[in-house]
Amino acid sequence: MTAKWDAYRAADLLATVAAELDRQGPPDRLLRRAAAGLANICAEELDQRTGGIYGRRVAMLVGTGNNGADALLAGVRLQRRGVHVDAILVGDTAYEPGIRALGRVIGVDNIEAADEAISRADLIVDGIIGESGVGPLRGRAAELVAAIPTLTPVIAVDLPSGVDPDTGEVNGPHVKADVTVTFSAAKGCVLMPPGAYAVGSLRMVDVGLPPVTGDPIACRLGDAEIAARWPVPQRTSHKYTRGVLGVVAGSDAYPGAAVLAVMGAVQSGVAGITRFVGPPAVTAQVLSAVPEAVPGIGRVQAWLLGSGVEDDDEQDHAIDTALASGLPCVVDAGALEALVAHRKAGNRTASADQVLLTPHAGEMARIMGWLGKEVPRAEVEARPRHYGVEIARAFEVTVLVKGATTLIARPDGLVASQAEAPPWLATAGAGDVLAGIAGALLAAGLDAFDAGEMAAFIHGRAAALAHQRRGGGPLTATAVADATPEAIGQLLEAR
Repeated sequence: MTAKWDAYRAADLLATVAAELDRQGPPDRLLRRAAAGLANICAEELDQRTGGIYGRRVAMLVGTGNNGADALLAGVRLQRRGVHVDAILVGDTAYEPGIRALGRVIGVDNIEAADEAISRADLIVDGIIGESGVGPLRGRAAELVAAIPTLTPVIAVDLPSGVDPDTGEVNGPHVKADVTVTFSAAKGCVLMPPGAYAVGSLRMVDVGLPPVTGDPIACRLGDAEIAARWPVPQRTSHKYTRGVLGVVAGSDAYPGAAVLAVMGAVQSGVAGITRFVGPPAVTAQVLSAVPEAVPGIGRVQAWLLGSGVEDDDEQDHAIDTALASGLPCVVDAGALEALVAHRKAGNRTASADQVLLTPHAGEMARIMGWLGKEVPRAEVEARPRHYGVEIARAFEVTVLVKGATTLIARPDGLVASQAEAPPWLATAGAGDVLAGIAGALLAAGLDAFDAGEMAAFIHGRAAALAHQRRGGGPLTATAVADATPEAIGQLLEAR
């Protein structure tokens, strides 16, 4: 099961820690609580990966800040349990009480001993960067990280060193962790790509901090929160009260996009009716694959626009009409340019919490071009949160940034993050299924931010289920759509 996470700015976490330390009590009490939890997780990883703890070797990469202090004190605890611990200093100084207690410390200039300790380690602990560290690793820190053998597991303290703590941006050498241990509250980078890809599995140690000063900058709903929000029909519900979704999708070139978008909407079981608008040949394929769909325009509560649409005057007119209606809309692929034109012209009758864009990185680069800013796709992939929020603000919309970790960005800067899917979900048509699920949730009355986050969650969970059904093998978008009802059913069991 996935747990709920909130992530904060590093400055807000520092302020919270400082306020807690101003209270009476030992000044190192937070360090010792953090070190105890970190040591336990290190021991668990050693036992799981090597079949034991006693006699195993751990190399601690120790910086000058509190993360280095946590590593040193965790090393002391591991040493008492029979682990051979080498603390490798990254700078000239480190947490002095930890150095004294540990005893076995390799200085920054002892390159040969450091390289040997790293090469022989069963586990590496990254305590290089402190809470306020920013920017890529340089100098000796970068050299030590480069020396880590590919197959040696790494546990990062608080965050992978070299990843920007607030944005998750990566601008040079950085640690790639198998596990990241954070304390009472997480920094934004652990939820936001590309830094999130360096986190590995995320573990929390409660050190007793009070609520963090400041609002979250990123969040991730877990099973319980998604289940509590998921629309479930009441005994008195009928197909019209559950919501009607209109879908303008597909073309003679891309009929499958229409089939998959409608399939995603119908298989989600959220909306009571899904209406389809498209060319006659595409309509025939949609009805053949999804006989529950209803052809033609009628009254709807929300629209899904643009999946696979290409050069069709009637569909273009339907898209323009939908965008001008003020109804909630999911805007995908072939409708993105029309949305930009409408919003630029001042047609913003639908608010940001009613309009959900679902672009991939290439489409986001094109949108930035329509804003007069030439941004290559690689730049968007390196800064997905930045550009997601910029587009959200420019057009007063909500933006779902598709990727291995999906982000949903609001104009106020809050970002939701979901990463339920296996890598096999990177396949043609998967985004059409996702758009269908999101559209159905909008039709059921959810706002764009919740609809985007919940659709991304269940889409990823359905992909994981389909992947499991296939013995861990490849996925198709159709298999993901087919697994969606079971994924929802499993989610709702707890509810």
